[in-house]
Amino acid sequence: MITIYQKPFGFHIKLDKWNADIIADIKAINWQSRKYIEAERVWEVDLSHKAAVDALKIRYGGRFVEQTEEEKIGEIPPMPKLTIDIPTRLPLREYQAEGVAYGMEKLHFINGDAPGLGKSFQTIATIYALNAWPALIICPASLRRNWQLEWEKFVGIKAMILNDSVKKAWPTFYEMGMCKVFIVNYESLKKYFVLDIVKNEKGKFKLSNVKFNSNINIFESVAIDELHKIKDPTTMVSKLVRGVCAKKKVVIGLTGTPIVNKPKDLVAQLLAIGQLEAVAGNYKHFMNRYCGGMAGAGATNLEELNYKLKTTCFFQRLKKDVLKDLPDKVHQIVYCDITTRDEYNKASSDLANYLKENKDKTDAEVAKSMRGEVMVKIGILKQISARGKMNEVSEYIEEIVDADEKVGVFLHHKEIANFVKEKFPSTLLYTGSQSDEEKNKAVHDFQKCKKCDIRFENHVNCDHEHVPSNNKIIALSTKAGGVGLTLTAASRMAVIELPWHPADCEQIESRFHRMSQKNSVQCTYFLGKDTIDEHIYDIIEKKRAIADTVLGVSDDRKFVDDFIKDYNDGKIKL
Repeated sequence: MITIYQKPFGFHIKLDKWNADIIADIKAINWQSRKYIEAERVWEVDLSHKAAVDALKIRYGGRFVEQTEEEKIGEIPPMPKLTIDIPTRLPLREYQAEGVAYGMEKLHFINGDAPGLGKSFQTIATIYALNAWPALIICPASLRRNWQLEWEKFVGIKAMILNDSVKKAWPTFYEMGMCKVFIVNYESLKKYFVLDIVKNEKGKFKLSNVKFNSNINIFESVAIDELHKIKDPTTMVSKLVRGVCAKKKVVIGLTGTPIVNKPKDLVAQLLAIGQLEAVAGNYKHFMNRYCGGMAGAGATNLEELNYKLKTTCFFQRLKKDVLKDLPDKVHQIVYCDITTRDEYNKASSDLANYLKENKDKTDAEVAKSMRGEVMVKIGILKQISARGKMNEVSEYIEEIVDADEKVGVFLHHKEIANFVKEKFPSTLLYTGSQSDEEKNKAVHDFQKCKKCDIRFENHVNCDHEHVPSNNKIIALSTKAGGVGLTLTAASRMAVIELPWHPADCEQIESRFHRMSQKNSVQCTYFLGKDTIDEHIYDIIEKKRAIADTVLGVSDDRKFVDDFIKDYNDGKIKL
């Protein structure tokens, strides 16, 4: 006998006992339309195969269970409530406590909360509540110190950053009870946890070719910050993260942008947290069901995917939904008459001529080479435009400083950072040229209270109001300073050089528009009039609309493809 449960996006068929005939009949259904869910011990069949399911019911004496009203509409169940007290140094907000409760229930999951909602705090509290020691934090190099400070800040635990000075000795610190939280950046996973990598005969790299150090087995929990960085399952880093996370009691992924381009970006992330099977059965089914086929170029059955993720291993809250008291965020566009027009026009003509010459080339290798060349030429245009905007940017910064306010300035090229520093010598720099220590000091000096040296976001128990430091300006590269930072001492930010996609815009804005911000945040984007800036901003806004629906945005390669298409269609004039 079988029991058939109707679900929002398919039928679940449960066998009372193993029967080869029943299984054979189920397997006769198109393989893209059915899968076995090991965790629930049920076969899932798409709703489109109702006739086949009805035939199974008749033939084998099946029992049909109607879906609940909640299931009929595919409603996501509410977040669980935290029923225990966790002795954190700062109180958990209600939505943060729900995130911790979800994590304690699921153990292997992705926290997709918007930037600024305290994903790291929830992660720390979850590991602390589960007593899942020792813990390993995998994060970008620029965020290692942040994580170290936050473990101390939230639960009073000292965390160790893995570096060459403790390369061999760090396990001893845990064995002796001196440390139970360790922090490593993505690029150092191989250095600290891999003994050897043996490539197969075809020269391809597989996870099975990696011989890990036995030290990875001591970790009971792993948290992976900026999880979307491993969206490509074929890279070495992606495979190493997966290997380190294998067989761990708790695995937490943290990312505000889980889908950077298309649903296929989720594959590596779900593999890392060990939940691909629970969501989609296997890799092939995921690709065919949600990515439009094995090439992964599409996005299909997204409502179903959203339901599967949120009922299995993923949650996401937006600021507007949970921070009702967070001040507004205002966007301002400033169109600048660039002072580098002649230089810009020459570079623009160069790009236009290149696109005309290569308009009809379709060979894949040629297209790849063309994409790279166009990217370089667009980068040149962005840089020329940025230099041409600096008079107006300088006036904007001067007005803010004269009003005794603070401002964060985002840029890309070193040349632009140097210009800001030369014009305003007291500017704090946070770019790829600074060491981690220099960058951490820059943020501290920007955020600190002049009276007691405590950072703005931590200034809660002092007997005086926070007195802002004299450091009024901080200039950050979008890549280095776009994630993991709190800059709420300022409520003004300026973007001189646009990033490629809306996820990056949201990230940099969230350095200011987050918890502890007391003022309305003004986000000012400087665009060169009649320059590449306008085209980039238009494409960003188009992608932002898609992201609101699909959680997906374009990467830089996709941006270039869109740019070339728009040019060929006559939508862009150079």
